[in-house]
Amino acid sequence: MKNVTSLIVGLLLCTLTVNAQDRNIAVDTTVITAHTATINGAKIAYTATTGMQPVWDESGKPIATLFYTYYKKTTSENLDRRPLLISFNGGPGSASVWMHIAYTGPKVLNIDDEGYPVQPYGVHENPNSILDVADIVYVNPVNTGYSRTIPASGDEVKRDKFFGINADIQYLAEWLNTFITRNERWTSPKYLIGESYGGTRVAGLALELQEKQWMYLNGVIMVSPADYMVFKSDSPISSSFNLPYFTAAAWYHKALPVTLQQKDLLDILPEAEEFTLNTLMPALARGGSLPIAEKQKIAAKMAYYSGLSEKSILQHNLDVPTNFFWKELLRDKTGNTIGRLDSRYLGLDRAEAGTEPDYNAELTSWLHSFTPAINFYIRENLKFKTDIKYNMFGAVHPWDDKNNNTRENLRKAMAVNPYLNVLFQTGYFDGATTYFTSKYTMWQIDPSGKMKDRLSFKGYRSGHMMYLRKADLKTANDDIREFIKKSLPNGQSAKY
Repeated sequence: MKNVTSLIVGLLLCTLTVNAQDRNIAVDTTVITAHTATINGAKIAYTATTGMQPVWDESGKPIATLFYTYYKKTTSENLDRRPLLISFNGGPGSASVWMHIAYTGPKVLNIDDEGYPVQPYGVHENPNSILDVADIVYVNPVNTGYSRTIPASGDEVKRDKFFGINADIQYLAEWLNTFITRNERWTSPKYLIGESYGGTRVAGLALELQEKQWMYLNGVIMVSPADYMVFKSDSPISSSFNLPYFTAAAWYHKALPVTLQQKDLLDILPEAEEFTLNTLMPALARGGSLPIAEKQKIAAKMAYYSGLSEKSILQHNLDVPTNFFWKELLRDKTGNTIGRLDSRYLGLDRAEAGTEPDYNAELTSWLHSFTPAINFYIRENLKFKTDIKYNMFGAVHPWDDKNNNTRENLRKAMAVNPYLNVLFQTGYFDGATTYFTSKYTMWQIDPSGKMKDRLSFKGYRSGHMMYLRKADLKTANDDIREFIKKSLPNGQSAKY
């Protein structure tokens, strides 16, 4: 598959099909097309490889097949100097569609500058793609995109092979070994990027690849990562970290007191963060032992930073659920709800009363534009045609989330590998995996502080998929581009 300079549409490698639900699943196929684009001001040529690559069991029998899209710049540059970015989305159960056609890839959705759907649906050139500095492969785990178990019904497949934190990491590491070998990328600098649950996935993969596949990375990029160790902790941690997000969302909707509202967002967030760490978290830790007068004082300050009423905060004993915030913030102003993954988006419920929104305003908006675009793009632009349904979200539940050591695994991977750097990218208006939780995760990866120069954080004025906002699409891609350039060793040895 080297030196592809003209359009090729065909099946390469071994073409093996199985019948599933009266449709054929191509287990091991490759389709290659050639393209050009203007990225970061320069015209480049590249190939797009779409295909299916198997997952084998211990006896060599295919038990699943994963759909992927691999973009490779057509260049005379040696592959040992050309970085490879391996991209995952989250869920668990989400296809690798979001970052593919809205963030790092050579094409992006037809949406407006703030990320709302427009018609006609489809994609156009992404002048901000990082394909100028790195090749990219987008991987769809089992039951997402066109990826399926074999048989697709799953009746003869052991679920514990795929559907859990550690199982997911293990089979994907094996799959990546095969992909790297087939595409002759062993000597290339390698990076993982994972969004949302994908952050958990790539944190675990960093160590799994090193220990079980002997594959060492240069970087891990965590996009709005979901840290389940925070979500499953007691409220002094998990609840208190929501307050700075409340501040950001309320600021966006002009729901803060005038003294805060007139300031810039980045001037007020440090105040909310300090109050969270130094006052709110200790207060929640005291629970019912907290004196009433102190409780009222803290509730008043929370109201100041959140746009909520002091009364409603006290009614929740300072532990305000995010779903209540999404319903309450604008209840007496416009009657709208605000989005979970991106609180810039507004929803309209049947009744203004209640404790949570009827639906996720942002997700319905995104599916509105992403679903037709990815189905059209893969078939018509990349020439990969199948009757299998493209699963935006696939059947992966119940999901085994026990024995989650991914945060510690990433720390160990960094300690063992001096080349490994980590970048966090999050949106201030994300109410699902909040930006302050990402900061906390970053701090906890390296409690010693001895590797903090290899950890970095970037925040953006948008939500979970911060790249949907045009201004942040450029900034966030530039941040990845800079991260890759800075984390390349340039002849330096991997040693302390």
